[in-house]
Amino acid sequence: MVEIFHTLVQLVTTVLTLMVEIGGLGLRHALLLAWVAWWLWGVNWARAWGVLAKGGWAVVVLLAVLAALAWASLAPSTCDCLGLFPIANFWWQLGAVSLVVLLALLCGWVQGVFGWAPAEIDLEPAAQANGHH
Repeated sequence: MVEIFHTLVQLVTTVLTLMVEIGGLGLRHALLLAWVAWWLWGVNWARAWGVLAKGGWAVVVLLAVLAALAWASLAPSTCDCLGLFPIANFWWQLGAVSLVVLLALLCGWVQGVFGWAPAEIDLEPAAQANGHH
């Protein structure tokens, strides 16, 4: 009976440790999780793909390059992340920003595959009826 109690205590301790570690992981990557949640459930990709196809992609590319330029100016450094050779200042930031943009596009693809779409919110006020009250 005592062995079962000790096993139960170990199980509860292990589950609590797992929950704390998963919570810490979620907090460390909270911005990334918010980014994915926004692009999965906050953007209507059925409409966004049309805007991107009509030339919105150019705006996305320009914003990505500007974000990489700003990042490279604010925090200049080289990246030894691949281990083979160092990547110069601007180029690794551009690669990282490109990965974030590609993650957003991947979320759009996933939304289309699973048929998810956010609820339509009409921001225009309702038209007034011309009737007598």
